[in-house]
Amino acid sequence: MRLAIPADIAALAELGARAFVAKFGHLYSPDNLAAFLAQTHSPGTVARELANPGLAVAVVEADGAIAAFCKFARVSSLPRHSDARAPCELKQLYTDPARLGRGLGARLMDWALDQARAAQSDELQLSVYAHNPEAQRFYARYGLVKIADITFRVGDHVDPEFMMAVRL
Repeated sequence: MRLAIPADIAALAELGARAFVAKFGHLYSPDNLAAFLAQTHSPGTVARELANPGLAVAVVEADGAIAAFCKFARVSSLPRHSDARAPCELKQLYTDPARLGRGLGARLMDWALDQARAAQSDELQLSVYAHNPEAQRFYARYGLVKIADITFRVGDHVDPEFMMAVRL
C-alpha cells in the first residue's frame, strides 16, 4: 500500500469507473451514467484530487496494478448530522471487482482510520448506498453506524444513501 502519485491517474480513473459500473451501473440510464463517470472518474478529476492538499489517496497494488484505492478528506463534505467538531470523510473505497474478498478494503479502512486519528479528527464519516448491505456490514465492523438518511445524485437520478460515522 502507498499514496497515489500522478503516474497513477489513468489507472485510478479506470478502476474507479469500472468498480462503480460493476456495482451500480444497472441503476442508471446510459446518459446519467456516462455524465457521472465523466465528472467523477475522469483523469482530469483524479488529477485535481491528487493535487488537493486536503485529500489523500491510498492505493493497494497487486501483480503490478492498482487493485484497490480510497480517498481520505481531512474535512468532511457531507451534511452536518452530528455534533462532531472536526469530522473527516472516507470517499470511494473501491476494489477491483475481480479482487473482492481478499482483505484489500480492510487494509484501506485501517489506513483511513489511522489518517483520521493523525489529523486529530473526532469523527470519520462516509456515505453508502442505502441498498448496499454488504458495504454497510463492512463499515459496521469498524464501528460506523448510520446517523442520517441522505441522497446522492447521478445525473437526474437521486439515490437514497446512509450517512455513517464513527467517533474517534
